[in-house]
Amino acid sequence: MIKSDSSSFSKLEIEKLLEMQRKLSTRGNKIDRSKFRDLLHNTFAITEDFIMDRVFKAFDKDNDSHLNEEEWILGMSVFLRGTIDELCKYCFDVYDMNSDGFISREEMFHLLKQSLIVPGNEQDDPDDGVKDLVEVALKKLDQDHDTRVSFEDFKTSIHDDNLLLECFGRCLPNLPRKESFLEQIADEAHLKK
Repeated sequence: MIKSDSSSFSKLEIEKLLEMQRKLSTRGNKIDRSKFRDLLHNTFAITEDFIMDRVFKAFDKDNDSHLNEEEWILGMSVFLRGTIDELCKYCFDVYDMNSDGFISREEMFHLLKQSLIVPGNEQDDPDDGVKDLVEVALKKLDQDHDTRVSFEDFKTSIHDDNLLLECFGRCLPNLPRKESFLEQIADEAHLKK
């Protein structure tokens, strides 16, 4: 059983989240990628396929392609109530596509290209605009000027300007969706705080 002191949830909220997990489970007491993507899309309006897969990977700490109780509770704790440092780590993990500890120029290009909608009648190469955005992102985030963004670079940049947290794609719920979900699992004591 997950202890309430290891997450930002009360005991009752954990029980409600575990009940929700059981309903979403397809194999034993685990949520698969497909069910989790449906939840991200339908409940939190996160719609980019690639980002949804990266969010799943950030939750799936043991890389077994399913979310167990602990991964579900601790992942949702950061996703919904994370501190700025927890959110930095989470977003960095989503954006670090090859898990090498850096967000490279190529990863930035891929993430930004996935996020942009390019009008069909443009004469210019749409990749040029993405390349320009990568250069802007590097100027804002690459604190040590080594042409890639380490976790420390990312964290320092976010502490300077927290609007950069989701600079490579939306991987956190917007406030109305987050509040709506939290109301579903809230206990009376937490609502009174």
